[in-house]
Amino acid sequence: MNLNLEYHRSPIRYVASRTATGTIATGRAAGWWAANMSPVRLVNRPDPRPPGPGWTRVKPLLSGICGSDLGLLTGRNSPYLSAVISLPFTPGHEVVGETLDELPDLPKGSRVVLDPVLGCVPRAVKLCPACADDQHSRCDHITSGMVSAALQTGFCADTGGGWSRMFLAHGSQLHRVPDEIDDERAVLVEPLACAVHSVRRVPIPDGASVLVVGAGTVGLFTTLALREYTKAGPIYVIARYGHQRERAREMGATEVLSSDRAARALRRATGGFLARPEQGAEFLLGGTDIAFDCTSGSGLDTALRVVRAGGTVLLSGMPNSSVDLTPAWFRELSIVGAYASGGNDFQDAMALAKSAPLTGYVDAVYPLSRWRDAIGHASSSGRLGSIKVAFDPTKDQ
Repeated sequence: MNLNLEYHRSPIRYVASRTATGTIATGRAAGWWAANMSPVRLVNRPDPRPPGPGWTRVKPLLSGICGSDLGLLTGRNSPYLSAVISLPFTPGHEVVGETLDELPDLPKGSRVVLDPVLGCVPRAVKLCPACADDQHSRCDHITSGMVSAALQTGFCADTGGGWSRMFLAHGSQLHRVPDEIDDERAVLVEPLACAVHSVRRVPIPDGASVLVVGAGTVGLFTTLALREYTKAGPIYVIARYGHQRERAREMGATEVLSSDRAARALRRATGGFLARPEQGAEFLLGGTDIAFDCTSGSGLDTALRVVRAGGTVLLSGMPNSSVDLTPAWFRELSIVGAYASGGNDFQDAMALAKSAPLTGYVDAVYPLSRWRDAIGHASSSGRLGSIKVAFDPTKDQ
């Protein structure tokens, strides 16, 4: 039997969670609510069977808890995505695991990381234009083919996900992990690939000034990718906690700012004029060339207010909060989204996992049986001094 954490639709809990977490914000109370009121349950199901050729069973060794997972459990994710998921599903898309079946180019027992997008190739359908261009994150066929509707593994009823002892993956989704990369680094490859993809979504001229709003996993890895794969000039990072500030500097930040002083600090650094409206936060006439919102939307308001006229704001996390878009209109800003990865992003992320200063990033690992503790910890990770919290399903065996 396959032990897994399963998500079921519960309209009552969704509304209650969305209302409660909007009131209690973050911290100990929000962590308790996410762990105890979210519509997930620990269940035993029959072992999954590959749906066709090219598929394998995968035994997760570590599976991360992502911000989008927490948004799901607390009711903060947009109902927009309800059309591209299938229920009940097992979350978990940041995974390092071991294959349990033979594939032509992937022997049984291979250690792999998962590219979770369920595009045309794993669905065995004719390639859409995006998949034909190696940009499967934009796939138009994510509701058709041999597995049920899902934007990616971890939201699909047929494949399962990493918060389990076993799930299904197509060979095209799997990347072998070199022996010199341990599991704690390998489980970070998927979020690293997303960060690499995000910095490639917009042109970043040599010497451009860049702001990264947020210094959790997404923000730190975006800072690293900016330094490694662009010729950006000064990189300013807004960080809330002390351990995040230290990590941001390790990743290549030029200066680390506090959120309540960001506009004023950037005025001094980039020039311009600080405008103070009658209501709402102050904003810059001037500012950085580009800003990355890495906060799942809560920092988007800041990003919009401190980018120069004609600049670019990139959404590098799943948005889950409303924002005043007046700056986008008034300052003629470009707003760009970045979802998942494509092209060579995973290969480059694997190289980063090998060389980057990532020791200690996974500092809390839980068995599935302690899922409430794990989700509570992840919900309060910033306050508790953590970066990435993960499950080790092998500890339940």
